[in-house]
Amino acid sequence: MTENSDVPVQKDKLIVFDTTLRDGEQSPGATLNIEEKLEIARQLSRLGVDICEAGFPIASPGDFEAVRRIAEEVGPLTEGRKDGKPMVIAGLARANQQDIDRAYEAVKFAPRHRIHTFLATSDIHLKHKLKIDREECVEQVIKAVSYARSLCDDVEFSPEDAGRSDPEFLAVVLGEAIKAGATTLNIPDTVGYTTPEEFGWLIKYLIDNTLGSDKVIWSTHCHNDLGLATANTLAGVRNGARQVEVTINGIGERAGNTSLEEVVMAVHTRPQNFPVEVDIDTTQIIRSSRMVSAYTGMPVQPNKAIVGANAFAHEAGIHQDGMLKHHTTYEIMRPETVGLSASALVLGKHSGRHAFRTHLEAMGYDNLSEEDLNQAFKRFKRIADKKKVVTDADIEAIITDEFYQPKEIWKLNYVQVSCGDQLRATATVSLTDPNGAELVDAAIGTGPVDAVYKAINRIVEVPNTLTEFVVQAVTEGIDAIGEVTIRIQPENGHGYITNPQTGAQVIRTYSGHGASTDIIVASARAYMSALNKMLAAQQEEAAVVHTKATETVK
Repeated sequence: MTENSDVPVQKDKLIVFDTTLRDGEQSPGATLNIEEKLEIARQLSRLGVDICEAGFPIASPGDFEAVRRIAEEVGPLTEGRKDGKPMVIAGLARANQQDIDRAYEAVKFAPRHRIHTFLATSDIHLKHKLKIDREECVEQVIKAVSYARSLCDDVEFSPEDAGRSDPEFLAVVLGEAIKAGATTLNIPDTVGYTTPEEFGWLIKYLIDNTLGSDKVIWSTHCHNDLGLATANTLAGVRNGARQVEVTINGIGERAGNTSLEEVVMAVHTRPQNFPVEVDIDTTQIIRSSRMVSAYTGMPVQPNKAIVGANAFAHEAGIHQDGMLKHHTTYEIMRPETVGLSASALVLGKHSGRHAFRTHLEAMGYDNLSEEDLNQAFKRFKRIADKKKVVTDADIEAIITDEFYQPKEIWKLNYVQVSCGDQLRATATVSLTDPNGAELVDAAIGTGPVDAVYKAINRIVEVPNTLTEFVVQAVTEGIDAIGEVTIRIQPENGHGYITNPQTGAQVIRTYSGHGASTDIIVASARAYMSALNKMLAAQQEEAAVVHTKATETVK
């Protein structure tokens, strides 16, 4: 039979379930405050994500409040979405009534909401973590899913560590979950153990052998411990999965999760290989990537697929020659497709406000207010006076440093440093406190950055431990903008959250980001960013606890 190429192939919709704000935030140091989570959730909506797992509401009062506000404020948004429907807001819950109640109370404000509950099914987890047998596992799943369904029509169940579970037992558990009312069954490769052949086979086996499998959506959730998360996810799609659980930049616990941009662009670039299509606006990918990187303080590796700095860079002579002749010689997708500007060097110190605005719009920053534009333009002019040419990477750093920072509780006014190989490093710092008063202090340190941080600590008086300090250049050359990312932990007992897998209390780590042509200034900005995040989180949790206590009294 001859295939008629003119007849369009009917494709299924691939549901994109983004867990950046839940599993992604479990990355060490990736703690986000409520305002940052709201901004990322809005960007996920613009990106076209179908389902946003906004958090783990039982983990802390702050997590509950973040999920609730995302449900209320972002849940109804439809602007720019291809399907015209608002994003589904999901909350994670362990398989018990308390967790499920808390998740429902947080997500119920969204027009479309989901409860996502989970329980481990591998013998390793049943024996060593849960200390229950298989029969007790099945009973707990039935009870949890039934209760979740009594509250919400959209219920997802995940058998944690499915990749190492007995497939026959899995089919039994999942069949009971379907009977209890689950509408989506998610198959997690929780520890990144499987290979594409194994994971694809597992998805097909479960679809073929689970009673009622045709009544639910099958989903994948893969981790990247062996570097196979994207490959495993795509194997799952080819074998019947119609939902993928992913994160921006592939962030997540340990080696991370399946990367949203990799899966989406694989389907977009190789449509003949996948019987699905997505509603993602691919031109929003770079903007989403950089926002998440800035807020979490997790830099994207230069050679990261799709969103890395080198993803569309060509240095080898043979490659450059081919690119000049035709871009398809060494590029399988155009940079514009994912939201990158085609040109690299455009603006300088003689560029005007209109040209700057036009360039920002071309880069995807089309929603800046006049005040924000003026602020960014002033910063651009200061950079342009120090550099001959301002690149797109410089502009990204400017926008990130100006607008993707936490609420300013303490404001950095200026930094002055004296140092050298025969001098003791001394720093003078001026800050504005929450009441608007200017405070100035100085300190001596082992180096200029240490002196700056000690001077800041003398003023702010918030005990913390610096756990990580990373410096990297945004662009090349002696006049490059430097970006500093740091992580701190509080020393006063604040900031503990619940790990959803183990139930253990773990201390939060707060990241900070700063950018400047002066690396000392960038370091100071990064430190203030982290301090403000930590203080804002403590204030948020205190406010939630106070509100809860007031309601109890009433």
